[in-house]
Amino acid sequence: MLKTLRNLIDVFNRKPKNRMKPDKIIVGLGNPGRQYGETRHNIGYMVLAELVKRVSFDKPRNQFHAEAWDAKIGEKNVLLLCPTTFMNLSGTAVSEAIRFYKLNPETDLIVVCDDLDLPLGKLRIRESAGCGGQKGLKDVIAKLGTQKFARIRIGIGRPSSTDQVVDFVLTPFRKDERVEIDLAIQNAADAARLWVERGAQEAMNVFNVSEKNRAKD
Repeated sequence: MLKTLRNLIDVFNRKPKNRMKPDKIIVGLGNPGRQYGETRHNIGYMVLAELVKRVSFDKPRNQFHAEAWDAKIGEKNVLLLCPTTFMNLSGTAVSEAIRFYKLNPETDLIVVCDDLDLPLGKLRIRESAGCGGQKGLKDVIAKLGTQKFARIRIGIGRPSSTDQVVDFVLTPFRKDERVEIDLAIQNAADAARLWVERGAQEAMNVFNVSEKNRAKD
């Protein structure tokens, strides 16, 4: 009886398969729930879904108030993380994961989110910056106690009036916007992989393309 009890305790304490200490964490911001799945505010989730398809070898699990996957990019172990709190509480998941694994946000964290101030589909990667009004980033900064972490911001367009912003970010992309947005999702996933493999500066050099240079390509 005692042996059986000990075996049961071992089963409950055993780490799940593929559970590993990550070298890097990639976070996609969004709102949980099917009703928000295709909305502009959830483009961070969309990029993480693309990365899961490409590089994850793990089933999703609930951890750190988030949906999490283990992944491998090059020689690096990577944790893919989608907070399951609402957007304005995103920092809870990020800070819990960073502290649990004793990682340095300045070098080991990148956050993917939407940006109202960028043209539709345009990417901007930064190593450190303020939140720019993005409430998920604002909470991440507050709970980490630093704004020194990489982020990929993706332009989602902007409504004609500031009074419409709240409703606008919770609407789906229009059909005529999907080609550009789908390309932006692919590019953001590529940028996140490059950040893991070669660092923020290299990702910025490749993906922070000016509109003038983009027109020449």
